[in-house]
Amino acid sequence: MWQHNYIPIADSLGASAAIAALPIFVLLLMLGVFKQPAWKAGLTGLATAAVVALFGYGMPGGMVVSSALYGAAFGMLPIGWIVFSAILLYNLTVETGKFEIVKQSVGSLTPDRRLQALLIAFAFGAFIEGAAGFGSPVAVAAAMLTGLGFSPFYAAGICLLANTAPVAFGSIGIPVTTLAITTGLPVKELSGWVGSICAPVSFFVPSYLILVMGGWRALKGVLPAAIVCGGAFAGLQFLVSTQLGPELVDITSSLAAIGSLVILIKVWKPKDTFRLEGETSAAPAAVKISGSELFWAWMPYLMLVVFVLIWGNESVKAYLNKTTIQIPWPGLHNMIERMPPAVGKQSPYAAMYAFSWLSAAGTSCVLATIFAAMLLRVSFGTFVKIFSKTLQQLAKPLLTIGSVLALAFLMNYSGATGTLGLAFASTGSTFPFFSAMLGWLGVFLTGSDTSANALFGNLQVVTANKLGLDPVLMASSNSAGGVMGKMISLQSIAVAAAATGMKAEDESKLFRFTLRHSIFLASVIGLLTVLYAFGR
Repeated sequence: MWQHNYIPIADSLGASAAIAALPIFVLLLMLGVFKQPAWKAGLTGLATAAVVALFGYGMPGGMVVSSALYGAAFGMLPIGWIVFSAILLYNLTVETGKFEIVKQSVGSLTPDRRLQALLIAFAFGAFIEGAAGFGSPVAVAAAMLTGLGFSPFYAAGICLLANTAPVAFGSIGIPVTTLAITTGLPVKELSGWVGSICAPVSFFVPSYLILVMGGWRALKGVLPAAIVCGGAFAGLQFLVSTQLGPELVDITSSLAAIGSLVILIKVWKPKDTFRLEGETSAAPAAVKISGSELFWAWMPYLMLVVFVLIWGNESVKAYLNKTTIQIPWPGLHNMIERMPPAVGKQSPYAAMYAFSWLSAAGTSCVLATIFAAMLLRVSFGTFVKIFSKTLQQLAKPLLTIGSVLALAFLMNYSGATGTLGLAFASTGSTFPFFSAMLGWLGVFLTGSDTSANALFGNLQVVTANKLGLDPVLMASSNSAGGVMGKMISLQSIAVAAAATGMKAEDESKLFRFTLRHSIFLASVIGLLTVLYAFGR
């Protein structure tokens, strides 16, 4: 059995961390300096991670290949499957002409781009995050905004920024539930702390979104809507997370935000006008749409909501999970030992791949699409055409997702991620700030708050106990800080690019656009954690 060695270079944590960070440095270099497409950056980063694992950590070659394939498989199911299903649904609405009516109905409610962004990117996207998660909100909302006339770049960027507030409680609270399982800490206490950290930022995010879109003048015109939207979401997020637990936080918060915005828009309109850079068409004018037309246009998305809620139900999920095939990953499962201090005690590193073909959220979305196609009387030939078009559209984004997850899993199983975690943990009294940044790093690497919690949750607890800090707070800051890494993960960028039809050369521009916002917002989470840790 091969054992992790977290300090393989010259018995120095600093030197080892520098080597461990090489794949991340290469990713940043490819995207930020050489401006390469995400799929090329992902493959180059993966190759770098393989070299580091082989020659820096002495990982056996077979395990290098096996862990990379394990990550790629996880990238395809459940993550790639969700992305494919979400774009398939969108393409169905476009091909049948229903999206034109959706566009007109949103335009009739409000032609203002700022309010459309709050409604779709923030509020509706948060609902999809709460019900399905794993990339689906960015895929659905970005595609909708592009169809409304937003430029692909701004549709992608806005949705990536908006998909921060709800991430910690996404997919019926899975990130917090996973954190509780990983650390052995009470789920309700973790939920309360995650909500307490995230709620102040959630209140601010809608206003921040508008600031990014058009500066202070743009925000000033819709400030009442930004405050109402943020207040409704943050208020329910704090209340439900602290009183009920993690499962319904996003569902209730997003519905509160949607309801409050719709009511406000009925009685109040912005006095100014706003145009977003790169609009492909004028905002739709108010038109008369019959109730029947409206129902059939929105029906595919209603079907999506119905199916993801059914799939999220605990009893249904338990039944569907009976079809899941658990595969001990060849050449990897329990063949590596994780070592203290990255974990509490020496233990085998499991590598069980869950082939959840029926219970996966992507399956619920595909079934919603099939049912919607049947109700819209789409012919089998037309559906096959839409299906084929979606596959062609997603070829490179799926390659990006697979390569980035392969990189992340290879770093995990080689011990490189553990080295980086220990480097963060060595920051002493400043650890509460870096605790959140550790979660941020985890989500940047894996694209998932759930995965980051599984990866670093126990390390947060071990470090907190050593430093005399609250282990529940430190573990919670991992999840809260992680949400700000979502917008810069190559997986998320690939999803947004695929959903909007963005040019491949614009992916590096999108990464540079989100990076500065990601660092700023993660730092805010870190400072809030410091206040909670030392201000009590």
